[in-house]
Amino acid sequence: MQNNMEFTRFLVLLVFLISMSSAAFVNGGLFSYSHGHIISQISQPPFSAPAPAPAPHSGAIFNVMSYGGIGDGVADDTLAFKRAWDEACQSDLTPILLAPKHHSFLIQSTIFTGPCKNPLLFQIEGTIMPPDGPDSWPKNLTKRQWLVFYRVNGMSMQGGGLIDGRGEKWWNLPCKPHRGVNGTTLPGPCDSPVAIRFFTSSNLTVQDLKIKNSPLFHFRFDNCHDVHIDSLYIKAPPNSPNTDGIHIENTYDVTIHNSIVSNGDDCISIGAGCYNVDIRNMTCGPGHGISIGSLGIKQSRACVSNIKVTDSTIRNSDNGVRIKTWQGGFGAVSKVTFDNIRMDNVRNPIIVDQYYCSNKACTNQTSAVYISDVSYSNIKGTFDARSPPMRLACSDSVPCTNLTLSEVELYPSQGHRMLDPFCWNAYGDLKTVTIPPVFCLLEGNPQSLPNVDVDQC
Repeated sequence: MQNNMEFTRFLVLLVFLISMSSAAFVNGGLFSYSHGHIISQISQPPFSAPAPAPAPHSGAIFNVMSYGGIGDGVADDTLAFKRAWDEACQSDLTPILLAPKHHSFLIQSTIFTGPCKNPLLFQIEGTIMPPDGPDSWPKNLTKRQWLVFYRVNGMSMQGGGLIDGRGEKWWNLPCKPHRGVNGTTLPGPCDSPVAIRFFTSSNLTVQDLKIKNSPLFHFRFDNCHDVHIDSLYIKAPPNSPNTDGIHIENTYDVTIHNSIVSNGDDCISIGAGCYNVDIRNMTCGPGHGISIGSLGIKQSRACVSNIKVTDSTIRNSDNGVRIKTWQGGFGAVSKVTFDNIRMDNVRNPIIVDQYYCSNKACTNQTSAVYISDVSYSNIKGTFDARSPPMRLACSDSVPCTNLTLSEVELYPSQGHRMLDPFCWNAYGDLKTVTIPPVFCLLEGNPQSLPNVDVDQC
C-alpha cells in the first residue's frame, strides 16, 4: 500500500514537472519568456465593462435643488437632502430623490430613515461628499458613519454619479497602522466613518455608481436581505487602511456582480451571519482580495454558508480568495464555492487562515470556527513567489474538512521559484492534478470532528 502511494505521488510529480517545462518553454503554452520574465498567455479575465445606466424611472421627482440645495461643494446641503428625503419617503407616487448633474453636494453625517410609502429611487447624477477630514467633522456628530439608510425597503441607489469620501486626512491619523515606525500605531482617536451604510433594510439595489476614497469601508450592509449590487467602480489608494470595497454582515440573499474594486483592503468582505451570497464577474486589485471573515473575534459565534465566487479576476493583491478566523471563536463556514477565478501576481491566491490575528500576539486556543465543504475549481494564473500559492492553515483542534481542489494551476509570476503549498490539519480531495502539487492535503476525514451541526448553525 505504501509503495503504491509513493508511486502515485511520483507520477503526479512527474506530470507536474512536465507541465511546468511545457508551459514555460513550448510555444503556445501558458507562459513564454521575454527579457527573462514569464509572460502569461492565460485567457483574459471574464470581466466586461459595467452595464449602461438604467433607463430613468417615471415618477415624482424630488430635486434637492428645490429644497435649498446649493451644490457648490462648499455650502452645507444636508438640510436640503433631509427635506427632500422626508417628502419623497412619504410620497404616494413613485419617488425619485435627485442629486442633479454638474453639482457637488456637501453632506454632514446623516441617517435617512424609512420605511417609505413606496420604493424610492435615489438618483445620484452629480457628486456628493462629506466634510474634509476629522478636523472639519462637527464635534456633536459621530465619526463612525457618514450616510446611513435605516429601515428602508425597496430602495435603489444609482445614477452614474460620484460619491467622494475624501478619506486622505482620516487615513493619516496617527492611530492608523501605516503611520507609526515600522508599521506600528500611535495613540489618539481612531474613529473613521463608513461612507455608505444600509442597516436593517431589504430589497435594495445599488448600481451604476462610482465611489472613491472612503475614510473606512466604502459600502457596508448590516442586517439586510435581498441586496443587489451591480456595475460599481470603487477606488482608493493601495495603502489606504481598512477601505474595504463592500462589506456585508448578518446579511443574506445577496448578489454582487460586474464591478471593479481597487483599494487598500478587502475587495469584498463577508462577515458573520451571511448566507446565500453570489459574487460574479468582479475585477479586484490592488487590495486584499475576496475574504470570508474575519470571524470568531473575542470568542464570538460566526455562521457563514452558501457563498459562491465565480468568473472573476484578482490582480496585484496580497490575497486571492481567503477564509480567515480568530482562535477561540465557534460556529461554522460551509458550502463555499470558488470557481473560474484568474489570479494575476497575487501573493496568496488560495488561503485558509484559522490563526488570524491583527497584532501577532494572539495565543492558540482550543475552540475555532469549523470550516467544511469548500470547493476550489478552475483557479489559474500567477502568484508572487514570496509566499506559497496555497496556504491551508486549520486549527489544531478543529480541522478543516472536505476541501476539494480541481483544475488549480498557479505559476510564479517571475522566474522559476516555486514554493510548496502549506497545509496544517486540512482534509480534502484533489479531483485533478494541481500545479503545484498539494501533497500536504490529508485524505479522508479526521478521527474526531467538532460537535457542530452546520445546517443549524
